[in-house]
Amino acid sequence: MRDAQGMYEWMHDEDVCEHMRADFSKKTMKDCEAFVIASQNSSQNLHLGIVDECDEYMGTVSLKNIHYEEGYAEFGIVLRKCAMGKGYSRYGMEEIIRIGKEDLKLKRIIWCVSKSNLRANRLYQKMQYRETEDIPQPLEEEYQDLDDLNWYSA
Repeated sequence: MRDAQGMYEWMHDEDVCEHMRADFSKKTMKDCEAFVIASQNSSQNLHLGIVDECDEYMGTVSLKNIHYEEGYAEFGIVLRKCAMGKGYSRYGMEEIIRIGKEDLKLKRIIWCVSKSNLRANRLYQKMQYRETEDIPQPLEEEYQDLDDLNWYSA
């Protein structure tokens, strides 16, 4: 529950939320606490906190809309501004993808990012994730402006 304060912080940081689809600026501390509680009981989503060596919340990494039968899930990550550029993204991505593939037996982890989000695109390319055009239909239907998105797969 103590992670909720860090979530609230990034949700109200314009620099962090600049390229996100959702408007997090209206979220309250109660919304953050409700997310933490709901995350503990969801079989369709796996949300994990990324913490530093002192157990301080740095961000959240997720597998969303897990489709067990079809063997895929959507990846998501967000970090507090103070955590950016310190290796937390790499660690969080590698760990959630490992969990998805090894523990959940998923065949694909897929995600999209705005083409204008240069920081995220550089990270994914640096980590040697490949862009893909093979997007599961349910995900394709969920997103508008597909031409503005880069899709990646692991």
